[in-house]
Amino acid sequence: MSRRLMKFLVVGGIGFITDAGVLMLLLWWTGADPFTARLIAIAITLQVTWALNRRFTFGKSNRHAAVENIRYSGVGIATSLFNYLIYSGLLVFVPSIPPVAALTIGSACATAFSYTGYAKLVFGR
Repeated sequence: MSRRLMKFLVVGGIGFITDAGVLMLLLWWTGADPFTARLIAIAITLQVTWALNRRFTFGKSNRHAAVENIRYSGVGIATSLFNYLIYSGLLVFVPSIPPVAALTIGSACATAFSYTGYAKLVFGR
C-alpha cells in the first residue's frame, strides 16, 4: 500500500470520526432528524478533510487555495451523494439500523471513489 494511500486512510478516519461525532451531537443536542443532521455533518467533514488532505496527504496543488477548495468540494459532494444515498437507503429499508452503522457502510463504499477523485481532479497526482 502506498504511503499516500495510507495517509488518505488516516485522514479518512479522522473525517469519519468528525462525521459521526457531528451527526451524533446533532441528533442528541438538537433532536434533528438523521437525514438533515447527516447533511450538516457532511458539510463540516468536507472542510476538515480538505485541510488535512491538503496538508498531509497530497500537498498543495498549483491552484489558488479557494479554487482547490471548490474542486475538492465538488468531488466531495459527488462522493458524499453516493455515500448519502447508501446511508439513506439503509435507514429507510433497514429501519432497525443505527444511523452510525449506516454512516459506516456508506463511508466505506465511497472511499475508493473519493481517493481517485481527489488525487486526479483536485491535487493532480
